[in-house]
Amino acid sequence: MIVKKLQPLIVLAILFLLASCSSIYMPNVPATPMFRNQGEAYVSGHINTQGNMSGSFGVAATDHIAIITNGSYIKSGIKSNEQFDQKLIEGGVGYFAKMGKDKKQILEFYGGYGIGNTLNIDKRASTMGFEAVETREMDFDKIFVQVNYSSTQKRKLNLFGNKRELNYGTAIRLSRVGMTDFVVDGVGVQKEENLFIEPVFFTRLELFKGFQLQYTTGFNIGVVDNEYLKAGNSIFTLGVSYNLGQKK
Repeated sequence: MIVKKLQPLIVLAILFLLASCSSIYMPNVPATPMFRNQGEAYVSGHINTQGNMSGSFGVAATDHIAIITNGSYIKSGIKSNEQFDQKLIEGGVGYFAKMGKDKKQILEFYGGYGIGNTLNIDKRASTMGFEAVETREMDFDKIFVQVNYSSTQKRKLNLFGNKRELNYGTAIRLSRVGMTDFVVDGVGVQKEENLFIEPVFFTRLELFKGFQLQYTTGFNIGVVDNEYLKAGNSIFTLGVSYNLGQKK
């Protein structure tokens, strides 16, 4: 079972979450359309308890070439000790193919570029509410390469009186993220860049043709030991995805 194979990695993800420290970069949920044929379109949306929202769109231009766009937005901690706001948008192009005897496995490769902005404020409580202690803001860009893999379970899950298709997948992304502008308390400081390894695991349950409920979990590893632009934020989201024009 794929789930059993992924269990050690999921445990590792949780350990990274528990050991994480504050970072000025929040990874987004990557696009995982898992295309099968030319003409398919894909749209998805995801959210977590911190208010981190991600959305994706993609289209299969040919039987093997696809285009994807992806964005995320988070605004959290306005009335707490730490405020974190981030906007990110990215796009890419890639190759996809069906695999296996029954063509139930899909492999995708993507490469792309993105830009974003982050506002991170450390605060302290006072009689007037929360006051800013340190304010950090960065503009950044990113270059990423990504590999997606998914497999559909041969046996379907019985749910609400019907058999529902269940599939599992993973996306492994390498992202070079670099600051294009960085200020601390309004003063420009030395810019940083990092290379992030971002494994993501997802489970999809088909509710009806093309429409799936998706749970996503993931984490990131930073290669460079930076002060601000480092690993530390993980992905735990619930969302939906829809593939239009998919052929059986």
